[in-house]
Amino acid sequence: MGKGYFDIPMNLPHAGTIASRLVYHMERLEQIQKKKFPEALKGAEALENLLADFRFAGENPPDEDGKPIAAAAVDLARRFVDAVERANCGDDRLGQAVRNLFECLGFGREGAMQSLRAGENPDSTLRPT
Repeated sequence: MGKGYFDIPMNLPHAGTIASRLVYHMERLEQIQKKKFPEALKGAEALENLLADFRFAGENPPDEDGKPIAAAAVDLARRFVDAVERANCGDDRLGQAVRNLFECLGFGREGAMQSLRAGENPDSTLRPT
């Protein structure tokens, strides 16, 4: 098995898009499982709010501005994954989005591990090898 992630530079605009996908996936999981996951949904929304300004910016801010935002987003993402794991509500698509988020924040290696906790199938054909 390969490393399980893409090693890419920080990309806050795309991270903002992925944060919106986390909200979508949480709402989808609530509908499918016919349960509410308020802590996890709130975590996804916090990520979406933090990264919203960057989503349509088209480029990263200078590193001195972007790195603290990425660090704050990684902290929120870790808490989000904790909430998903506690609620036992993850699935492959959510896990893939979690991995993508960490990759876009410059934390691909950690994202490969966190995505599994959020439900990504380690044998998924979409997981990098």
